Amino acid sequence: MSLESTPTSTAEEADDYLRRRTLRRGSAGWVLLTGLGVAYVVSGDFSGWNLGLAEGGFGGLAIATVLMGTMYACMVFALAELSAILPTAGGGYGFARRALGPWGGFLTGTAILIEYVLAPAAIVIFIGDYVESLGLFGLESGWPVYLACFAIFIGIHLWGVGEALRFSFVVTGIAVFALIVFALGALPGFDASSLDDIPVDASAFGANSWLPMGLLGIWAAFPFGMWFFLGVEGVPLAAEETKDPARALPKAIRWSMGVLVVLAVVTFFAAAGARGSDAVQAAGNPLVEALQPDGKATALSRFVNYAGLAGLVASFFSLIYAGSRQLFALSRAGYLPRFLSLTSRRKAPYLGLLVPGTIGFALAAGTGDGGRMLNIAVFGATISYALMSLSHIVLRRREPGLERPYRTPGGVLTSSVALVLACSALVATFLVDVTAALIALTVYAVAAAYFALYSRKRLVAKAPEEEFAALAAAEAELTRDQGVFRE
Repeated sequence: MSLESTPTSTAEEADDYLRRRTLRRGSAGWVLLTGLGVAYVVSGDFSGWNLGLAEGGFGGLAIATVLMGTMYACMVFALAELSAILPTAGGGYGFARRALGPWGGFLTGTAILIEYVLAPAAIVIFIGDYVESLGLFGLESGWPVYLACFAIFIGIHLWGVGEALRFSFVVTGIAVFALIVFALGALPGFDASSLDDIPVDASAFGANSWLPMGLLGIWAAFPFGMWFFLGVEGVPLAAEETKDPARALPKAIRWSMGVLVVLAVVTFFAAAGARGSDAVQAAGNPLVEALQPDGKATALSRFVNYAGLAGLVASFFSLIYAGSRQLFALSRAGYLPRFLSLTSRRKAPYLGLLVPGTIGFALAAGTGDGGRMLNIAVFGATISYALMSLSHIVLRRREPGLERPYRTPGGVLTSSVALVLACSALVATFLVDVTAALIALTVYAVAAAYFALYSRKRLVAKAPEEEFAALAAAEAELTRDQGVFRE
């Protein structure tokens, strides 16, 4: 397929096109990026994961969390290698573009975009619920709170990426500290016999006290096991704003995943063991519920409650950042309307922030269904995970001599494990919420039609991800020509 460069038909016009679409380079080191990776995810430790107890019980959710943690660990090791090869704002789209061609790049980027537009819309609803439950300023959950959140936090992003990442780092630090305090506070009340206290469904195959919904419950709990890690794959999206990305990105991705694994284990066992799996399985705020066995608030439970709001803000804020960078990269390369990638004088993709923010606000205010939107986000995420893992396998096989500043431990075996588990998680989303999966597929189909009928023939050859792919094609052609000449 040929890549046209209209309207960037001359070198001068191409330079001007990209000059109006540049991010602020060197704004983040590996420490800030590690904080960003944790920030994407930390809200999932405070709520959401516990709903998996209703799907699989303690044992089912525990196994699901181990399997999904394995998927994420394998995937982030593969992403660490890919981000060192191609450190651009495209992230997963850029990796898949090189390995799987324009269609692979578009499908991956669209799946990531679905995740990062829908997840903030869901989280802002949860923020509204927290604000109302805490009685802050007498506010109730509703569109005024949602609008204030989007306006304030998009405003910080428009101010500048360095300021935004530092804000995110501080709020994330508060949330992580609160999780540690929660675990220490819950420890005196921990009782191992409370872990498997959910009533057993005797009709379920393989059911017992640890697997009260049977073996199928393990699979149904996959999406909730993901909530301990969902979003960490967004770290490479900060590549163009990173100091020494080839070294900083792999290090930040690995450290982020390590922190998240520790937080997941501590939170899961402390919450279920302190109060019992049955008591927290449907709670909107399971950590607070675990600290209030008699239903009365304590100083510790109030602190964790306020810190839970900080965790939600951290993830909300960071996911807005991730969505804007993915939209920026897809727009800059022509997959989406090009005006969406224009940047301000402070090098912020202002339309890439405002347009998804407007969509997210409209969805939150119009539906109020945070759970449904999170399920749609999970569906998009699993598709992107499968395609990114496949991209690693393809590039290892097709371009073994490609310079790799960082190499994935285990090579294609590691990414193959991630691919199989991602496909299993994708199917599991239909077990939890068929409607959400069908909505995501519809959005996907509309986007694919736009690409097939319009943008596929209007890609920008000078965009970094497209140039990288074009270089690979030229090198492959040169190799073939040399082989013919030798014959």
